[in-house]
Amino acid sequence: MSLLRVINRRIALAALGCTLAMSSMSSFAFQQAGKLIVGSDMTFFPYEYMDKDHPAGFDIEFMDGVAKAMGLKAENIDTRFPNLILGLQAGKFDVLNSSMYITAERMKVIDMVPYLKSGESLLALKGASFQPKVPEDLCGHKLGSMGGTVWLKQMHQLSDDYCVKKGLQPIAISEFVTDPQTTQALLSHAVDAQITDAAVARGVIQKLGSRVVISSNTLIYPVLNGFGIKKGDGADKKALLAGIEKFKKTPAYAALLKKYNFEAPTADDIASLMPKQ
Repeated sequence: MSLLRVINRRIALAALGCTLAMSSMSSFAFQQAGKLIVGSDMTFFPYEYMDKDHPAGFDIEFMDGVAKAMGLKAENIDTRFPNLILGLQAGKFDVLNSSMYITAERMKVIDMVPYLKSGESLLALKGASFQPKVPEDLCGHKLGSMGGTVWLKQMHQLSDDYCVKKGLQPIAISEFVTDPQTTQALLSHAVDAQITDAAVARGVIQKLGSRVVISSNTLIYPVLNGFGIKKGDGADKKALLAGIEKFKKTPAYAALLKKYNFEAPTADDIASLMPKQ
């Protein structure tokens, strides 16, 4: 084989290698090269919120780490919670990253990847006579919640299946656009209690501990938090899972959990809490 043919062969092999590498990188069809477009409702401290016009919080830092592990840069877009799934289905986002609980209903319309274990807590005004310990205590009282959440359905079901059937007054449930608006309703006595994510409740105590308390004494309705992926995007889901596993092996991941005092789900948690389809 002549020297020229050897050189041409090596050039062709190198070009083939680049093509295969590019094919592998583009096997997940994210919208913009080098970016991961992420939809979040950034009103949910400490998961995702705006700090001096910059996205901040556990979920934001977690997704930044995952995107970096995938060789991408996360671009976070602030959208109200009830619009997130519609935005994902319409192609506005590659991923939903908004402390979203994994439920059977959601998994019918999107795919979800677990990354945290969570649940809810009840908030009440400090010093108030009403200090609900468990959801059943809410019968006959005014309860506030952010709209679009899983626990809203649980509260309506509790009101119908427990309160009313026991001959008690139903729970008067009020929905608000954001979680901070719900807390304001509690502070203004528009509602008697607030239900929210347990970590968010701890964040409220950090800010308003002189005015509100976590009245519930145990984690309510333990659940998994998950990232949302468009239904059927198997390559995207596989790439995200690989990015999560790669990020989990870094010191930054352990430091992030410690910083926010969050709990990663165990294999047993995922087996027991992941909805059956």
